[in-house]
Amino acid sequence: MNRKSIAARILAALTIIVTIIIGIGLGLSLAMTKNVKNQENFTEFTVALPTKLVDIHGELITEFSSEEKREMVSISDLPKHLIHAVLAREDPNFYKHKGFSIKGIARAVFGQITGQNLGGGSTITQQVAGTLYTDRTDRTVRRKVIELWWAIQMERRFSKNEIWEIYLHYMIMGPGVYGVEAASKYFFGHSAKEITLAEAAVLVIQLSSPTKYNPLAEPDTARDRQITVLKRMVELGYTTQEEADASFDEYWANYDYTRVATSAFYSREDKTPWFSEYVRRELDNLMYGAMDYYRDGYTVLTTIDVKQQQTAQRMMEQRIEYANTEFNKTQGSRLVKAEQTYIPIVDLLTLVFDLEAIHATTSAQSEVKTKSRYNKTINPAIDLMALVFDLQDLKTVTTASFDELKSSTEKSLVEGALISIENDTGYVKALVGGSKFDQSNQYIRATQAKVQPGSAFKPLYYSAAIDTKLFTATTLIYDLPMVFHNDDGTPYIPDNYKGVWNGPVLLYYALSQSLNIPSIKVLDGIGFDAAIDRAAALLRVTDPDEKRRSFSRKYPMGLGINAVSPLQMARAFAIFANQGKLVDVIAIRAVQDRNGKVILDPERELRMQQRQLGDKIQVISPENAYIMTTILKKTVESGTLASGAGSWWTYSKFNFKDDNGKRFTIPAAGKTGTTQNWTDAWAVGYTPYYTTAIWFGFDKPGNSLGINLTGATLAGPIWGDFMREIHQGLPYRDFVRPSTGIIDVTVCRKSGLLKTPNCNSGDITMPFLIGTQPTQYCDMHGDAVSAPSPIPFDPLRIGPEQEIIDGLPMPKLPDDFEDPPNRSPQNSIDIFPEYNQPQQQRTPGYGIEMPDYNPLLN
Repeated sequence: MNRKSIAARILAALTIIVTIIIGIGLGLSLAMTKNVKNQENFTEFTVALPTKLVDIHGELITEFSSEEKREMVSISDLPKHLIHAVLAREDPNFYKHKGFSIKGIARAVFGQITGQNLGGGSTITQQVAGTLYTDRTDRTVRRKVIELWWAIQMERRFSKNEIWEIYLHYMIMGPGVYGVEAASKYFFGHSAKEITLAEAAVLVIQLSSPTKYNPLAEPDTARDRQITVLKRMVELGYTTQEEADASFDEYWANYDYTRVATSAFYSREDKTPWFSEYVRRELDNLMYGAMDYYRDGYTVLTTIDVKQQQTAQRMMEQRIEYANTEFNKTQGSRLVKAEQTYIPIVDLLTLVFDLEAIHATTSAQSEVKTKSRYNKTINPAIDLMALVFDLQDLKTVTTASFDELKSSTEKSLVEGALISIENDTGYVKALVGGSKFDQSNQYIRATQAKVQPGSAFKPLYYSAAIDTKLFTATTLIYDLPMVFHNDDGTPYIPDNYKGVWNGPVLLYYALSQSLNIPSIKVLDGIGFDAAIDRAAALLRVTDPDEKRRSFSRKYPMGLGINAVSPLQMARAFAIFANQGKLVDVIAIRAVQDRNGKVILDPERELRMQQRQLGDKIQVISPENAYIMTTILKKTVESGTLASGAGSWWTYSKFNFKDDNGKRFTIPAAGKTGTTQNWTDAWAVGYTPYYTTAIWFGFDKPGNSLGINLTGATLAGPIWGDFMREIHQGLPYRDFVRPSTGIIDVTVCRKSGLLKTPNCNSGDITMPFLIGTQPTQYCDMHGDAVSAPSPIPFDPLRIGPEQEIIDGLPMPKLPDDFEDPPNRSPQNSIDIFPEYNQPQQQRTPGYGIEMPDYNPLLN
């Protein structure tokens, strides 16, 4: 830090301190007067107004408002440990100071200057004054001086206990809940008069953020904060460690994990409920609990397009319903077959041989049906009776039954998620978090779910492969059965969909058809370090510990076994569409107060941060992004995403007409993904305008969607339908091609080398990083054409390790071959210099034809 910066910070600190001192002096002097404005009406404040959410076009989405749930209770009736918990958390010296704390103010000022979070400097009195008479979103010295002035007046007018009662009855302490009495009944089901020590610690953390620390929505976060409060209470002598531990253990032993955080907030009219809930959580994070969006009358300018969002909601609800229907058909057919074939046989045998134990087992189907009926029909009625008559033992039983039903549902109900973002801006244009948003389904899977991406993960490390220059879009790779060995020596034998092998294929084809053996060879060729670094950069995994946990240094990583959210995948693919530049996802553009003044400007702050990044905003090079986009376009044209995009060459879902009636096709690129055992189905793709990620699967692992519900067949079609709808009326736009650094070359579609007159397998034009383009001529069709210079050893021609395949001898890895950098020493790639020799000198058996395109390959 230079001297000028230090001097500026010191000057700022002195200015703030002097201003505060002046404010204190002013407040004290005014406190001596008899005619203070509104001194007898301290509880009057502005009229409550709902907060409005509007979309990108200014259309009203919904209003955040609720009837205030507030109940009064005398401070003398509250247990001391509740008062002590508030004191420990908010203001230990409340009964000693005169409304303010010089130490607290100095600490807060120092924290602001140094950029550290040292806690707030406001006393309980200041918090009440600030909430009643100032705009707490206004983080200026002027606002703090006004708050301080009113705090001094309150101390002059009211007793400490009266200030306590205003504080404990007015402050928001839950979703639509105000005051300790209403909050205690909401969270714990009883009056604040009966609150336990551990419950008091949970209640007081709501004062900081009633959403962030809500134990019903974020139990782990709430638990951590609760521990902090209890420790502080022990330090201050308010309780003992034994009492704190006992109360804490009792609270979590009886905690009901099946409850969800609901309030009057969720009964509102809302055009985009999933997105609105996402925005609500973002607002709470931005304002650290200071914003009361039930009363303060803000206007939130969002990025959403209501039309696109409602299209996404309608399509996803229909597709999730279809997925569940197909899944249940599969499950039902299996059960019927088992019932009709195996169970009667076993029953007969058990009766003949008098095997009662086994006979009891075969009656499991009746037990299952009976239990299902009890859980779904009888248990809710019993649970209601237990609540009405306060039968706690019975309530425990019904709660356990609900828990079992919930767990079973999470494993057997197909859910889905969609997120669509604008490439240039990072705007969230549509967001669907699940089947249907209601009080029992508020888990935003599009942003919160961490699931395996399957083959949709492959492009992330293919991007790294292009930059190593060991691979190009037309590198020839053998797709044949092969054994790989992890660093610990354990073997890994990947398989292709339906066990289909394709022989020699080009890299772009291997990715578009989602072939597993070539992909693992690419991973092995570049090494785990390069693959993980690139995937982490694209997925925005920056913490070293998280990076280490997220990516396993084993070969299955190449098939997408790591856990990611749909939001992460959409952002990663959007980087390809955005010329390799970072894409920051944003849902809130700005927030205005009730007078139209902008009090929060997240987009402006984001753009400033992006500009400060300079060259670092480039996650990958524009050349790499363009090459990857060209490769991924093949997935849409003729690969696993073609079933979603429509037949590219006849009728495409991206085929439109301009104002003059002329047809044009908006280019699109992407990838599908299906995880092991068909548990998750993905489609992630983009155009020059938007990137959309779609996922289907289960909230809890344990079931399979079945071989008929894959990324290509389940997620792909809705991806295409949705993308077509949101591009209606948009003018033609193409992906930006870098002006330098790449070169287009037309090569033989079979060998990936320069065409000769003998090539009869068609050709393809692909972009290459300059210096990596093919210089050799195809030698797979008749006589070879001599290259202009001697043919060098080519490490790009990758083939199988096996010595014998179909009775044909295959060459081995040369003894003097050196591993590429960062590669596992237990490599499984064979490099064939022999393969670069003229056709007549090569080992026979290489002429394996590529199979016809199979739309189910994933």
